[in-house]
Amino acid sequence: MENPSLITRLMQWTQRLVMSILGPADRADGETPVIHRNDDREIASKEQLADIDVERDNEGHSWAFRKTRPEN
Repeated sequence: MENPSLITRLMQWTQRLVMSILGPADRADGETPVIHRNDDREIASKEQLADIDVERDNEGHSWAFRKTRPEN
């Protein structure tokens, strides 16, 4: 079996390494609303998703299908 102190030391070393590279975790206020920008990509995504229906069954499975078939 592995030595718990070795694992603990490895985890602490990894935490110090990550903190030195990335810095502390962002602790932003969770109550601040997210600002959505309606850029071209978001508008295109909404247009694509408007043609898709998502259904779910009683067991939690979900699937999607297009409302209209694309014309060839």
